[in-house]
Amino acid sequence: MAAALVLAQLRAQMALPGHARSPSLGLLYITDHYAGEARDILGHLADELREVTDWVGTVGIGVAASGVEYFDEPALCVMLCDLGPHSYRVFSGVAPLSATGRSDGFEAHTALVHADGRTPDLAELIAEIADRTSSGYLFGGLSASRGPSVQFASGSAGHLRGQGASGGVFHGGLSGVAFGPDVGIVSRVTQGARPLAPAFIVTASEGNLVLAVDEQPALERVLDVLDISLERPQEAIERLRRTLVGLTLPEQVGILPGASAREQRGQFGPEVQVRHIIGLDPARHGVAIADEVPVGSRLALCERHVQAARADLVRICAEIREELEPRLHDASMGDARVLVNTPDPPVDATERIAGAVYVSCSGRGGPHFGAPSAELQIIRRALGDAPLAGFFAGGEIAHHHLYGYTGVLTVFTRSPD
Repeated sequence: MAAALVLAQLRAQMALPGHARSPSLGLLYITDHYAGEARDILGHLADELREVTDWVGTVGIGVAASGVEYFDEPALCVMLCDLGPHSYRVFSGVAPLSATGRSDGFEAHTALVHADGRTPDLAELIAEIADRTSSGYLFGGLSASRGPSVQFASGSAGHLRGQGASGGVFHGGLSGVAFGPDVGIVSRVTQGARPLAPAFIVTASEGNLVLAVDEQPALERVLDVLDISLERPQEAIERLRRTLVGLTLPEQVGILPGASAREQRGQFGPEVQVRHIIGLDPARHGVAIADEVPVGSRLALCERHVQAARADLVRICAEIREELEPRLHDASMGDARVLVNTPDPPVDATERIAGAVYVSCSGRGGPHFGAPSAELQIIRRALGDAPLAGFFAGGEIAHHHLYGYTGVLTVFTRSPD
């Protein structure tokens, strides 16, 4: 029934003037209620939409569509992309992206990536895929499922050699689609956590155990900022469960300007990766973080915050609009020279948006934004009624990093006339 409803909507849209008649690439996202039927769903859609030769996607706790989310309920969404065969390549574990990112005249510039969070050395694999693109930019997320963790990666005839009995449905590893340089995108990361105090500099660590910050014992500094004591263990545990850390690796420190100013305003930038506190070591005065923490990293205690998440999502939507309509933005700032040299009215940003993919953390979905679909409505108000598909993930991928409690909004652009 869900697949039939999706097909009816797609066919109605494809019959409208200006819509693609023969799209070749399909993005398919399902909630985990349908994970056990993943192969049947893909097979049915592929049979009904014969012109669509390639499929990619995965499973999430929820799925996102234009202006609406379906969270923790049976649902699926599909977006069809009208791209030439020279503009993209589907990849998976049995048909990996070329080590150089080039094959058969195709050059990988960016990539939409889906991954299983249980894959060994996942961070290194994500960085390796990024290295195989000329821009180094990835976007996507980790599958999220209480059942089978599936990915879709089905290519046109002869493309996925060795696919065998998988039927385009995979478990584990990474898969997705790489896009060539002719496929324009604008992408931003929105954070969902708010810093509680100025960041520390990690001055001693072993693996994921932070031993000292600002040359002082890490455990004591954390307890002091949170105003808790291990002499009241229940109170301390409850407070620590609500507390996360924003980690900025040494190679990122100082690269993006304004990080300290953003934190003073209660914001994080894309250089920050939010991680859990997973333990305390009173004997060594250390705090264990769910990631490797090199000496020289910046570490800020933070917490999830609805208003901060809403404000940051509005901010990245505004940034995307400004990037897509620079002439309109300059004119609004009173630049008369722009008006003199622009005989035609400035192009509105929404006219340049061909579609969008939004991957949000499953910890942000549902009631977190205060109302059903509130998160997707913010995007719709900013970007208009553009086609959008996505899912609520177990972790988000942007650049070559793995994030948590974030949203990654990627817009496919049309060239201005």
